[in-house]
Amino acid sequence: MFSVELVEIYGTPQVGIFIFANDKYALVPPDIPEKLEAKVREALEVEILKVSVAGSRLIGSLACGNNSGIVLPRNVLDSELEIIKNNLKLNVTVLEGVKETGLGNLVLANDNACLVSPLLPKNASKLISDTLGVECVVADLGGSPFVGSLAVVTNRGLALPPFVSDDELKRLEKIFKVQGGLLTINKGRMFLRSGLVANTKGALAGSETTGHELMQIQRIFSQS
Repeated sequence: MFSVELVEIYGTPQVGIFIFANDKYALVPPDIPEKLEAKVREALEVEILKVSVAGSRLIGSLACGNNSGIVLPRNVLDSELEIIKNNLKLNVTVLEGVKETGLGNLVLANDNACLVSPLLPKNASKLISDTLGVECVVADLGGSPFVGSLAVVTNRGLALPPFVSDDELKRLEKIFKVQGGLLTINKGRMFLRSGLVANTKGALAGSETTGHELMQIQRIFSQS
């Protein structure tokens, strides 16, 4: 049963900027409240790793990945990298020499494909592809380069903001090999990743998410 848990973190419904998750692990800030940590573990059915990235709580904005690997920005600290490498049975890559650090905002990935923002250099796409074990497609999303901020994808579904055209929705469904749907989060917000963390087992949605938005999350991500 796919469950969606309504949560807030540090007094904000923007849970997605603070958490990275795949089907095995969730990376959360070291000072996450215990009750929220328990909700993350239960909703997503994952192992929890408390760690910062680049000295920041904004893990969801800074890191990207899938069930094969995780990609981190050039400013990740050596101590953080050691914690991540020692605790995750995943490929771990740091994008050295790439000035952009908000990788979670610029990359959208599942285990079938990866959409990479045109803001990232070509060598970054190759490193991301090798780490995640999937082909990378360089493209924007609805005219925006912030492909990771605007959408959420798992191996069971793809959520896109309402301004995305039918043709683009169909194209992305083919790329990621899942069915997609249109969604807003936290009472109509378009940047879906800011308020939504999902894997194949469950999701965390921002506390301002409406009943209709919750139904859409269930519908999109419960598909086999």
